Amino acid sequence: MQETRVFDGAKLRASLFNAEGESLFVTFRQRVAVAGEFEDRGPVRNMTAHGYAHLHIQPRNNDWYINSETKALARSLKELANGFQDVSAMGFSMGGYGALRFSRALRLSRLIAVSPQYTIAPGVVPYDRRRKEAEAFDEALGDLIRYGRHGVQGVVLFDPFRKMDLSHAMFIQAVFPDLQLCRLSCGGHPASQVIREGGSFWDLQSMLRDGPLNAARVLDLHRSRRRLSRTYWQKLARVARQRGRPQLGAAADARLQGLAEGRETVQ
Repeated sequence: MQETRVFDGAKLRASLFNAEGESLFVTFRQRVAVAGEFEDRGPVRNMTAHGYAHLHIQPRNNDWYINSETKALARSLKELANGFQDVSAMGFSMGGYGALRFSRALRLSRLIAVSPQYTIAPGVVPYDRRRKEAEAFDEALGDLIRYGRHGVQGVVLFDPFRKMDLSHAMFIQAVFPDLQLCRLSCGGHPASQVIREGGSFWDLQSMLRDGPLNAARVLDLHRSRRRLSRTYWQKLARVARQRGRPQLGAAADARLQGLAEGRETVQ
């Protein structure tokens, strides 16, 4: 499928696939371990096969989309979005932040944000020291109150046992009140790991397309997949012991052993 570069900067890039679609689906690159290059990315066929155009936005570096090209990208996105009847998006961690930051420019109507950050500005979240690039972050240019579309609907997925992710989710809902919080216990970071491990990631994407998109439906999907998820039982065992519940930790270990031996199967 042909790629059309709708923004081709030195620091930011936006690639469009299936440009003739009536509705637009947008994805954002998440933070990567080794930055410095743009990624080669094809279309999300779960969306383009149903008539959607797909736009993928990425930074060259882990700068959280905040740099000297941010405003120019926002102008390009605003012009592009005017050509579509509906715009939805999905983003993970840094990508979730990116979706919120450009939600107004995109006229974003629906969003799935998976373990997103509200900001990495040290003056706003001094307790979150996970990101070494925080010191160079432009708090004003990255302000979600100013640049976000506060009426966007959808869900924020997060693992409530990860304190920083919980804190960011609460910040986000305060600014975007129509986003529902969805607590996916032992989902990790990003919190969709159990859903992906269970082979239901496309089901999650499809909620943006077909609906309904709400926290209860996503939670049901998570619960349906956690029984056979090694990720879930590993994290539950660790959390249980951290919280002084050794019996629950032992039960989780037993489930893991059963999975390893093939004794746990779909019923």
